[in-house]
Amino acid sequence: MTPHSDRCAEPTHPYSRRRVLGIAAAATAVAAVPFASAAPAFAATPGTAGSGRPFDPRTRWMGTASSAANQWTAYRRSLDLPGAPVSAPARIAADTKYWLWINDQMVVFEGGLKRGPNPNDTYCDEIDLAPYLRQGTNTLAVLVWYFGKNGFSHQDSGRAGLLFECVADTPDGRVVVPSGTDWKASVHPGYRASSGGGQPNYRLPESNVHYDARQGAPFDDWTGPGFDDASWPAATDLGPAGAAPWNALVARPIPFFRHSGLLDYTNQADLPATGTGGTPIVATLPSNLQVTPYLKVDAPAGAVIGIQTDHYRDGGEANVRSTYVTTGGVQEFESLGWMSGTDVRYTIPEGVRVLALKYRESGYDTDFTGSFSSSDAFFDVLWGKAARTMYLNMRDTYFDCPTRERAQWWGDVVNQLKEGFYTFDHRSHALGRKAIRELAAWQKPDGALYSPVPAGNWKSELPTQMLASVWSFQTFHLYTGDEQTVASVYPQVKAYLKLWSMDADGLVRHRSGDWDWEDWGSQIDARVLDNAWFHLALDSAITLARLSGNDSDIPTWRALQVSIERNFDRVLWDAGAKAYRSPGYRGDTDDRGNALAVVAGLADPVNHDAITTVLLNHINASPYLEFYVLEALYLMRRPDVAESRMRRRYAQQVADPGYTLWEVWDKRGGTDNHAWNGGPLYALSAYAAGVRPTEPGYRSFEVLPQPGGFGSFRAVVPSVRGRIAVEFTRAEDRVELSVLAPPGAPARIGVPVFGGADPSVTVRGRTVFSGGEARGGVPGLRCTGRDEDYVYVEIDQPGRWEFGCVGAGVDQAPGDGDNLALYRPVTSNDSLEIGEWSAFRLTNGSTTGTPGDLGYTSNFHTSADVSAAPLWVEIDLGADKDLSEVVLHPRTDTTTADGLTCGFPVDFTIQVRASGASSATVARTVTGEPNPAGAGRSYTFDRVRARYVRLQVTRLGPPARDEGGANYHRLQLTEFEVRNPS
Repeated sequence: MTPHSDRCAEPTHPYSRRRVLGIAAAATAVAAVPFASAAPAFAATPGTAGSGRPFDPRTRWMGTASSAANQWTAYRRSLDLPGAPVSAPARIAADTKYWLWINDQMVVFEGGLKRGPNPNDTYCDEIDLAPYLRQGTNTLAVLVWYFGKNGFSHQDSGRAGLLFECVADTPDGRVVVPSGTDWKASVHPGYRASSGGGQPNYRLPESNVHYDARQGAPFDDWTGPGFDDASWPAATDLGPAGAAPWNALVARPIPFFRHSGLLDYTNQADLPATGTGGTPIVATLPSNLQVTPYLKVDAPAGAVIGIQTDHYRDGGEANVRSTYVTTGGVQEFESLGWMSGTDVRYTIPEGVRVLALKYRESGYDTDFTGSFSSSDAFFDVLWGKAARTMYLNMRDTYFDCPTRERAQWWGDVVNQLKEGFYTFDHRSHALGRKAIRELAAWQKPDGALYSPVPAGNWKSELPTQMLASVWSFQTFHLYTGDEQTVASVYPQVKAYLKLWSMDADGLVRHRSGDWDWEDWGSQIDARVLDNAWFHLALDSAITLARLSGNDSDIPTWRALQVSIERNFDRVLWDAGAKAYRSPGYRGDTDDRGNALAVVAGLADPVNHDAITTVLLNHINASPYLEFYVLEALYLMRRPDVAESRMRRRYAQQVADPGYTLWEVWDKRGGTDNHAWNGGPLYALSAYAAGVRPTEPGYRSFEVLPQPGGFGSFRAVVPSVRGRIAVEFTRAEDRVELSVLAPPGAPARIGVPVFGGADPSVTVRGRTVFSGGEARGGVPGLRCTGRDEDYVYVEIDQPGRWEFGCVGAGVDQAPGDGDNLALYRPVTSNDSLEIGEWSAFRLTNGSTTGTPGDLGYTSNFHTSADVSAAPLWVEIDLGADKDLSEVVLHPRTDTTTADGLTCGFPVDFTIQVRASGASSATVARTVTGEPNPAGAGRSYTFDRVRARYVRLQVTRLGPPARDEGGANYHRLQLTEFEVRNPS
């Protein structure tokens, strides 16, 4: 399930029966039986679902006389069976979520999916109940939570309801168990639709859970056979299967969610034994998880207990929380509405005895079968945080964040799909399949696609996100081999792309849609992005047209591509700026557009060096489009720059104690767990390790590692053909590469030679390449030659292939006086990050401020004396290196009011720290530094070996003339060099 809990694990110590919900704590094993792996089309015949067989005419939707938002309804009935069933497939549909017990045993924990598969219909679960039914009398009990409101992930039907049908085949015959008036149904009196306090923001269809155990007392043990439901009314008949407002039923296309048993918090031993009043009890989780919190207390009646996670206000708005009002005595409660966070906070009144606090972890039913580990802990942590972020954003759908929205924004999904292919087992593909079908099924009548869907209160198109979505359908086909899913949505793709048109320049005309959004942030060159995205979407349209038998459409799509290819550089390449910049665009050169030009195959390779320079010196992309900046750098075979950019952009997130990656580059600027921010995972697995399919469904694949600065790495990729494992090590001119290939998947493998003049490659003790030529063969392997980066071989047999190379290129040691800090990552405790100003600009090689690249600046301080809270910037050299000089280059684009250099430090220290050291050493102290008058200043010190170099400032220089006054002091530099002259 996760690294933190076993799937469906049982608690090691049983509790007394839960007085509130009737869930026996020792009976928490949850059925998690997925249906057939092939998902049906998201259009259904009314009255059928799952197996496709018609529902029995006696099967009816049922409910209570009325329904309201956040209503919890209990259903019961008895069932007599002449024998234990051999099979008992059941179909269960609910608006919205349900929990099922049979004979007081929990069978389904949170069944049902948010509506809907399309704007009209409803999902339906299917599960075999035979393991839970017995000969004689059986008691069925179902608790249904009706959301009763729209959200960014759910369309409300307007009516609470439950449909249930079980066909039990016993040795003595078939018994059909339909839902209808034979069932008892009652609104659960313990659950209250409380409107007090903070309510979840409008994007969430879920409400807060409010349970009053005093009112719920009549329902104690209501799931058990001995409960007396004589006073309950018969369920109200709401119509047959297929009836409005739920309409046609569509089989659940993803597995049931997995759930652990009740688990101890990591600080369990330190949790207090009594309530602490207004100070919350903070119970820590082992990671950022999806959880349902649990408590067991001894309390007087009427004590109010609040439950929420540390992420309750994640993203700046209220998410979900829970309130429990006690009855008298020992009692247990589990809040069934899942939350996410890194700790759970219980506000328990004084005088309440705390007997146990626990949690149940839950999530999408898939395993972490992919991995990446290396000689560099920075990237290992980054990959792991991206994987955790991915998993937290999977459940009913893919979503952007597990807190503020839980919405299937397709810009996020495009990235999630790619990352998921390197992270999870094949069960995760069902969630992608569901997402693709939902996006197509929610298409507007005019042909516009939009997301998030499903949704009841959102209908706005974000055009470039939709182009990215169309492109991702081809990616899904490439990795999974699933032709049926992508071919089935070709009509929707065709209708959408026909909404776009070409302009007089032969490029695509900008489409504003309902929300003219290309990316978070600024400095967005929309015309470059539009054409790259449209070209990529056309690639996908051509593939889908062929797969769906619409080959006659291909010339139309190809003609549009050719028009873009012929005119892209003519119109958009700025030879003076050596970058893609659309005519009339006045902002900073857009790294996003230049990167996507490479990803789309539109950038002329002769411009790759110039584009690499753009991606070194312009940092505007959000984490969403940073994904493609990294991909572009690897496509241009610049792993060194890709690694450098990852270090710069992700330094704060890797160092952060949290478990996930953020919505934006400042943790305070959005959610701290956001699905679109996982590009490094894909970049490291697909490009650093080099594993990518070359034919759909991994019918063939390639392993072309780009190790960059890695001394070693190991990657596992869970392909649909089987596990692919790659191991790499490098020492001086020697390289070892091991590839585990699955059956039925021939591969092209590149053994990295790092530009070596005369490499020799062996396989299983036999030389296959030396002297610049392919040599003797090995059964199942053929050497095909080399280029600057690789010796290439092709294999057509599975198993482990181990390659050795002697004579690979050797990294050159830095020359005397070289700038060791060039392109290295920078961190700071005070950096203003706005386009032309950024900490990363301290190591980009530019010692003169220019438009779009002014250097580094801190925020302003009203006093030059900052000794109480010194400012610092620190450079990570990547490894311990000899150094003896720092050169600081001042701001040059403006001066102080009297013509001096502004923002240059006056009092400061230069500190150094070796790898693994817990503290820094002061290499030099500077006091009363004279104004440099626009020139760089050198500071030498005794040679030392260190990895980290920090400038720590206690007094700032005079402010710039364009500041708000004489008391606006900042630290401002254009470049921070580290050298080791002889």
